[in-house]
Amino acid sequence: MSKTVIKYVSLTTLGFLVATSTLQHASAITTQEYNTKGEVTFTTGIDTTGPVDPQDPTIPATPVDPSGVNPGGPTMPNSGLTIVYTSSFDFGTQPVSNKAEVYNAVAQELSDGTTRTNYVQVADNRGTFSGWNLKVQMTEFKTADTALIANGHETLAGATVTLDDGELQGTGTANPANISATTTVLTPGVQSATILGATAGHGSGNSLLNFGGKDGTTKDTAVKLSVPAGVAGAAKYTADLTWTLDDTPSN
Repeated sequence: MSKTVIKYVSLTTLGFLVATSTLQHASAITTQEYNTKGEVTFTTGIDTTGPVDPQDPTIPATPVDPSGVNPGGPTMPNSGLTIVYTSSFDFGTQPVSNKAEVYNAVAQELSDGTTRTNYVQVADNRGTFSGWNLKVQMTEFKTADTALIANGHETLAGATVTLDDGELQGTGTANPANISATTTVLTPGVQSATILGATAGHGSGNSLLNFGGKDGTTKDTAVKLSVPAGVAGAAKYTADLTWTLDDTPSN
């Protein structure tokens, strides 16, 4: 073998060793990672919206109560779970009748003079998604008229109130209540079943139950007072309705 050939082989070998060394050096470089975090903490909220329009819950509203009515509540407005508003029912002024009669409650008036469905509004801002339920109980319709009391007609004996065409209005929240009663008959002294409620995982934000449908189609006839024949005297009769919100989930 000539010197020229030997020299060529030596240079080739040297080039191979340099390339091998370069590859080994490159493979020693690793990709690095460094982990950080994002963090946020939420606390129990309170309702800051107040009553809303029952036909469009995205709009705040100011309901007007019947003359002389001063509702008591809510009892726990800053608890995260609260009754924001519930309508009082005005059955108007009616002539005494010796027949069984049914009287319609007037629709819920707003401060701008327009009317909506009678309704109840519940807000849940606890952040627990643990559910809740709302029930209602009514007393007898009583009068303060001393003559009628003396004559044994202090109450509208046998009178009942029907909350009809109940429809859940949930467009004001992404996660509304999922339990509602279409019809509820209130008998004095007897608490109703759940009329509005949420199972676990539901019912956050504002949820409304409209008596008269979501669009208010039957707002003028959905709440009815049924009075038996021969029990009404010529006087004003008043009943108390107690709405009870419980922080246990509906079934």
